[in-house]
Amino acid sequence: MRSYDECRLLVESALAGQLRGLGQIPAGLLEAMEYSLLAGGKRLRPALLLMACDMAGGSVEDALPFACALEMIHTYSLIHDDLPAMDNDDLRRGRPTSHRAFGEDVAILAGDGLLSAAMELMLRAACAMGDLRGTRAAHAIARRAGVTGMVAGQFVDVTQEGTAPTEDTVSYIHAHKTADLLTAPMEAGLVLAGAPNEQVCAGAAYGFHLGMAFQMVDDLLDVVGDAAALGKNTGMDAALGKLTWVALRGVEETRRDAAEHIRLACGALACFGGAETPLCTLAKETLARVS
Repeated sequence: MRSYDECRLLVESALAGQLRGLGQIPAGLLEAMEYSLLAGGKRLRPALLLMACDMAGGSVEDALPFACALEMIHTYSLIHDDLPAMDNDDLRRGRPTSHRAFGEDVAILAGDGLLSAAMELMLRAACAMGDLRGTRAAHAIARRAGVTGMVAGQFVDVTQEGTAPTEDTVSYIHAHKTADLLTAPMEAGLVLAGAPNEQVCAGAAYGFHLGMAFQMVDDLLDVVGDAAALGKNTGMDAALGKLTWVALRGVEETRRDAAEHIRLACGALACFGGAETPLCTLAKETLARVS
């Protein structure tokens, strides 16, 4: 099975040509889209998709368009998250945020463009596959990114700012705003590989618990992390009155809860070899990340 680093490099090399391959995009719009898309980052979500597909014996090459599309969706969400009407951030991945570099109007359109391009890329790849695997994978990604998934979590996140955190509300935000976009690559990658439903469900459970732990660590880093290492400003959650796991549980309980979710994530991989898989290693490394 390919490692996270191998899959991340595959995504990085494939991303550059994906937008230009869709046709004639206005130069200024393309520049703004590529500014954010090609700015680096962990590429965690697309790498997970390739790792899941490879683990189940699928073709990583066939899965690459879906992986690149997922990174476009993730990037669009970051562009919109950073806008003054949302989180009002000035720094992303160590550079000025899209609206600071291009203006709010172009940043909004760059985000819209990346979402539209992602759907076009996935559907084009699905049409070329000759069976329903690509369609099912595209559906899994669209559903997890959409109005019952990531967008739903973002809605509750922004509309509940400044209210008292409850476990139900913070869990909902984390499950949808973050965990859904880590569950999507596991489902899509396994579907593309033709994995049985039992394995797809196991992969989804891994993605959910990884996503919950990932957001908990994110909440911790906003309090105790280093802005230079993160490539974004810290202390923003408290300043905006965000509902975070740290606000609900405190620092030490958040660390313990994140570790428990990682234990559950690795346990979900029992049908793939459990602790022997690179996916379990990746999950454990989430607890020690600094960016």
